[in-house]
Amino acid sequence: MTTTVAVIGLGAMGLPMAVRLAQRFTVRGFDIATERIALAAEAGVTPAASAAEAVDGADAVLVAVRTGAQLDELLFGDDGLATHLADGAVVILTSTVGTEGIEAIARQLAIHGAELVDAPLSGGPVRAGEGDLLIVVGATPAAVETARPVLEQLASTLSIVGDKPGDGQALKTVNQLLCGVHIAAAAEALALADALGLDRARTLDALTAGAANSFMLGNRGPRALEAYDPEGAEVLSRLDIFVKDLGIVGDAARRAHLSTPVAAAAEQLFLLGEAQGLGALDDSAVIRVVAPERLS
Repeated sequence: MTTTVAVIGLGAMGLPMAVRLAQRFTVRGFDIATERIALAAEAGVTPAASAAEAVDGADAVLVAVRTGAQLDELLFGDDGLATHLADGAVVILTSTVGTEGIEAIARQLAIHGAELVDAPLSGGPVRAGEGDLLIVVGATPAAVETARPVLEQLASTLSIVGDKPGDGQALKTVNQLLCGVHIAAAAEALALADALGLDRARTLDALTAGAANSFMLGNRGPRALEAYDPEGAEVLSRLDIFVKDLGIVGDAARRAHLSTPVAAAAEQLFLLGEAQGLGALDDSAVIRVVAPERLS
């Protein structure tokens, strides 16, 4: 039975997940930023002085890093976590890092008596704190069962998509292709409406009521309309996350010898946004790449 969970990485997603898990489990948290550890402690998460201390004796280790390189360094670098994991522990990878190298990481963890649960998620900080995430999982059936109590505490939709690590990353890659394209398309549509002199709010209401609607149009559309305000839209998903994720999409497509021209076009918009200094803004700010200034 899973009773103790370590959360490594208390950023925008890691912190609300740790707090959510602390409602059911003993949770120890660690982050390289001491202020994030302090925030976690205030919310009922036991602070750890190091990542190794956090994972000591933990049944499950939830990892929220940004890149595959960070994951590899965390697990197998100098004094890597792999040497500190309890026998039979599961490492739950929640990050979107792509499929490259995932099977090798799983094999290395197995040498240390641990299993990798490939469980990238979709939602955002608010939904993470409410246990309303979509989590797609690739792992052995035994590892899934060990991790299931943790995953179910975080997810409203838990989809087991394959029985090996890498399957979750593969599906999340497909998911991010659609999400990135939909955000970029929503930005283009709203910029065109603006250029044609249409009322922005009425246009968005009409579009979301018809066949042109998508989750991203309904979710990012209102924030895109705030992108030109002095304070901008609330940052719920950074623009540079899609620079990373659409890069993963492109890499996967090339390895599969598959052409993805629409995803490539969307990637260029996010790259331009990052180059223009918009990377830390909400991803809806990509509308400012299409239309740098209000057109009407």
